[in-house]
Amino acid sequence: MSLLQVKQVNFSFQSRKLFKGKDLANVLQDISFSIEEGTCLGLIGTSGAGKSTLGRVILGIQRPQQGQVLFQGTDIYHADKATQHKIRRDLQAVFQDSYSAVNPRMTAERIISEPLENYEKLTIDEQRRRVIELLERVGLHEKDLKKYPHQFSGGQLQRINIARAIALKPKLIVLDESVSSLDMVTQGLILQLLNELKVDFGLSYLFITHDIKAAFSLSDRIGVLEKGELIELYESKDQFFTSKHPAIKRLRDSILAEHPRFRTITTRANLV
Repeated sequence: MSLLQVKQVNFSFQSRKLFKGKDLANVLQDISFSIEEGTCLGLIGTSGAGKSTLGRVILGIQRPQQGQVLFQGTDIYHADKATQHKIRRDLQAVFQDSYSAVNPRMTAERIISEPLENYEKLTIDEQRRRVIELLERVGLHEKDLKKYPHQFSGGQLQRINIARAIALKPKLIVLDESVSSLDMVTQGLILQLLNELKVDFGLSYLFITHDIKAAFSLSDRIGVLEKGELIELYESKDQFFTSKHPAIKRLRDSILAEHPRFRTITTRANLV
C-alpha cells in the first residue's frame, strides 16, 4: 500500500463576476498520483499551475469538491477525530516563507517544542535535550535556543522550520517552495540537509517547486502540473528531458545555463 494516494481530486474556487453572479474557477482537475514510503515526488509547475493548492488539499487544509486523499490507507477528509490527530502527527509541512511560518514572539526552543508539547509527554529536561538534538541535526547549535526569528537569516530560520517538522519523526513532509526564497548557496545546503534527513529518518517528501534543478536534486520521480492538470509523471531525468510534450519543452527551455555566457534570451515569440 502506498503511503499517500491522491485519487481523481478536483478543486475549484468560487469567484464573483460583475453582473453575472458567482462562477467556479477550476484549480485542480482529476489529479491522481501516489507516493511510496522513503521516496520523494517532485511536483513542478509554473506560477498559477495549482501546486500550492494541491499541497493544501493533501495537508487537509482545503477540502476538494471531488476525489480522495488517502494517507496510509485512510481518507483524511472522512477520518474520525482520533485518526485525524494521528495523521497530523505523521504528515508535516515546510512552507516557502520561513518568517510567516513561525510566531515572531517565540524563541527557537519554543518553536521546535510546539509539536512535542502537543504529542509527547516529556519532562522539561527531556524536551530541552530533544530540541537541542534537533537543532544540531539541522546544523544549528544549543546557543541558538533563546534566539528569536528576527535574529536568524532566512536559511537558518528555514532550518528551524525543518527541525520542527521532523520533531515527531513524521512519515511524509510536504515541502511547498521551501527553498525558493533562499540564495543559491543556501538552497544547495538546505537541499543537501533534506536529502540527508530523508535517508536518516526514512522520510517521504512531496517537493513542490518551480525550480527544475532543485526538483531533480531531491526527487525520485517528477510530476508536472500545468493549468491544474497533472500532465506527466516521470520515473527518470532522461524521460523528462526527452519528452515531446509542449509544456515540458517550455519548462526545459526555461532552465538557464550555469554560466551567463551560455545563456540565451527567451523572447515572448519563442513561447508562443
